Amino acid sequence: MNATIRPRDRDTIVQALSAGVVPKSGLRHIQVGRAREIEAIVRDVDRVADGGAGIRFIIGEYGAGKTFFVNLLRLVAMEKRLVVVGGDLAPDRRLHATGGQARGLYAECMRNMATRTKPEGGALPSVVERFVTEAAKEAKERGRSVESEIHAKLASIQELVGGYDFATVLTRYYEASENDDEATKGAALRWLRGEYTTKTEARAALGVRAIVDDDSVYDHFKLMSRFVVLAGYAGLMVVLDEMVNLYKLQSSQARNANYEQILRVLNDVLQGSAANLGFLMAGTPEFLMDTRRGLYSYQALQSRLAENAFAKDGLVDLSGPVVRLQSLTREDLFVLLSNIRNVFAGGDPAKQAVPDEAMVAFMEHCQKRVGDSYFRTPRNTVKAWVQLLSVLEQNPGTDWRALVGEVPVQADAPEPDLAAGEVDGDDGLAAFKL
Repeated sequence: MNATIRPRDRDTIVQALSAGVVPKSGLRHIQVGRAREIEAIVRDVDRVADGGAGIRFIIGEYGAGKTFFVNLLRLVAMEKRLVVVGGDLAPDRRLHATGGQARGLYAECMRNMATRTKPEGGALPSVVERFVTEAAKEAKERGRSVESEIHAKLASIQELVGGYDFATVLTRYYEASENDDEATKGAALRWLRGEYTTKTEARAALGVRAIVDDDSVYDHFKLMSRFVVLAGYAGLMVVLDEMVNLYKLQSSQARNANYEQILRVLNDVLQGSAANLGFLMAGTPEFLMDTRRGLYSYQALQSRLAENAFAKDGLVDLSGPVVRLQSLTREDLFVLLSNIRNVFAGGDPAKQAVPDEAMVAFMEHCQKRVGDSYFRTPRNTVKAWVQLLSVLEQNPGTDWRALVGEVPVQADAPEPDLAAGEVDGDDGLAAFKL
């Protein structure tokens, strides 16, 4: 029996699909397949919640559904009580830099902080409030000042890089709350988000001597993972998309510096040095396997990320850090189109605009027009299907048979010429195979 779909979720999904992008909510209504991959990541999430760490590289061809996959995993992590932060890498946002680009990535991640009760992002103030409120409650029970309670709760992280200043900023936040000083509260949140560009400005506003800078981004991710646990959450999941932008860096020195940072994260996770911290990094096969510019160009990473030599001829090994997203099958696409049809109907089978026969005819039309690529990277196919259903919905009585042959389906754009610096256009829609 089909579950009713809320009008808000329905409109969000339809609007996103009609534009060829991944919807922010309602993903469960359209996901299909990829159960084993999801199970593997869920085990990582459970490990992070249990005090461990995890890292996965989500690798897929252009249009293979990387963004959709990681967005679904974000929802899974939040349901498991993890705090999720993340962002897309870009020319002005990367893991290592000397001109503020790494700090820019951290700031973007913190602005996008999400929790189960605030999945749309912007959750940092509520996380801080939860920590401070709990600290005030415990301080009252123990008969000591809130400031000393905050420092006591944060004692375990003060020994880490930036930990003392982190504790100081939270204390300033509490004092500002008590004094209705919104300016100082805003300054504290700004520091926690990594938005200060100079130490002088931060010292004038908060009395601290350090800020989040390019050299300390990963250290502050570790600080934040400890902090959210103290605030009552299970851990921190960092989701980084468009990792191909590192592959596209023209400077080999800049690429290697970023790959060294990835190696540091990988070593910390694999050796157990990180706690309650997980990473998901999505990129193309070139980003991983290109021996001239990809991760495999860095020997230490190649040896750690190399595929299991025994996983061939259809055999799969999901125990390693790399998860490869396979292409859709025709059966998957049929289920996907059926799910989209159900979304249009609001979950009510009686309101479905077209029968199964229409989906079969539509898929045959697509194959005749563009060949097998319509199901391997079907972003435009899905978009055309949504447009067809939209026309039928807005023009009652129209015969779908008269429209199917007119659907302007075309193959997805070819793989971008990354060497020429084109931006990877993967929005994750193309493989709803989950």
